[in-house]
Amino acid sequence: MTTFEKRATAGVTANGRKLTGYIAKFNTPTTIGSFTEVIKPGAFAASLADGRDVLALADHDTSRVLGRTRSGSLELREDATGLAFTLAVPDTAPGRDLITLAERGDLGGCSFGFTVPDGGDQWTGNSRELRSVDLREVSIVSAWPAYGDTEVSLRSLQPQSQLAVLRYWLDTVRDAT
Repeated sequence: MTTFEKRATAGVTANGRKLTGYIAKFNTPTTIGSFTEVIKPGAFAASLADGRDVLALADHDTSRVLGRTRSGSLELREDATGLAFTLAVPDTAPGRDLITLAERGDLGGCSFGFTVPDGGDQWTGNSRELRSVDLREVSIVSAWPAYGDTEVSLRSLQPQSQLAVLRYWLDTVRDAT
């Protein structure tokens, strides 16, 4: 049985109707229940290279699609910091809600849903390194705090609307697929 996992870890910046930031940051140990997890550089490389259609969702809800890589409304890339994204937010009810929450500072952060292919993780005692994941979706979420050294911030086109850094959150949910 493949386990579908979700992690919230990212920074978000809004500029007009575009959100940018990090879905995940590398080399940041985080306690998840009874173990510590670290995402290693390159963990998303295979998913990005294979051209799969990755969805951007609101709170992991497939009925609230915000964008996707296939259409170009979601761009994903790895850099030295982590998995970066740019999302063109749609003028839909979920998109408008997202922008409103970002402006108010109410966003919890970002999350990603994934499975781990054979050999994609390495366990040492209670520590897990994610070295390769099959990325399925990314989400803008409201969740509980975890990956503390990542941030969520909001910047709009008008300086008076700029907000400072928000906190990041972790949503660890395992759904059997």
